Amino acid sequence: MRMTSSSLALEIIGYGGDPLRWGCLAECRNSCRFDPMLSKAQIKYIQSLQHKKNRQKSGHFVAEGDKIVQELMRSGKGVKAVYASAEWLASQSIPAGVQAEAVSPDALKQLSSLSTPNQAIALADIPQWPPLRPEGAVTLALDTIQDPGNMGTLIRIADWFGIRQIVCSPESADAWNTKTIQATMGSFLRVPVHVQPIPDFLDAWPSVSSYAATLHGDDITRIAAPIREGIILIGNESRGLSDAAMSRATHRITIPRIGHAESLNAAVAAGIICGRLLI
Repeated sequence: MRMTSSSLALEIIGYGGDPLRWGCLAECRNSCRFDPMLSKAQIKYIQSLQHKKNRQKSGHFVAEGDKIVQELMRSGKGVKAVYASAEWLASQSIPAGVQAEAVSPDALKQLSSLSTPNQAIALADIPQWPPLRPEGAVTLALDTIQDPGNMGTLIRIADWFGIRQIVCSPESADAWNTKTIQATMGSFLRVPVHVQPIPDFLDAWPSVSSYAATLHGDDITRIAAPIREGIILIGNESRGLSDAAMSRATHRITIPRIGHAESLNAAVAAGIICGRLLI
């Protein structure tokens, strides 16, 4: 049976059994040269996980980078396989039950979504997090954050300030995007990210104060701090918070501007606000 690359990836996801041990499902339709230690099906499967719908359907994600893969292995959180250079694998302690395969630079380039691949790539299960509990905690709520790098940095900021849960709108960049994972620098292992429409989330917890970041709000330097319970709302990089989210916020806050810049990067703003409200 002959398939296109895209249809093959979807066929792999829907196929029963262990995806790491499947044989070739279809003949390659291009001239790519694959590492002999990896089957075409393995390569196609890893490549398919660059797409959000395939990550959601399979329950798997890919992490790239030496330090991130090391931390992921140490965490014990569902690592299925590691593909890396022979030199890198020789220097590591591979946990029991993790399939480790030495691959060539050409194979790593095939597996990687980056222009310059790292020495190691891991395939792992997407974690199942406990339910959201905003009462008695600080929650970071992200409304349509679209840049994966910003999303990863926001997860890292939450980890730095001890925020133990994030909720983001369905339109936001996926927390399990490879670029998001890289930008977290390992914080994705410690900060659960839940997906829910922000207005619905705020409606479900009306007793918890919410702080909407906006250009026109109360000066954060005049707000009593630190807070120990609340929802910090950060909006889209260019448009800010949606009207639906803004209308439900109990507080509107702003970072006082001294210079003439029109706005701040979403992650930078979140860092400043967290530094003021939580410390």
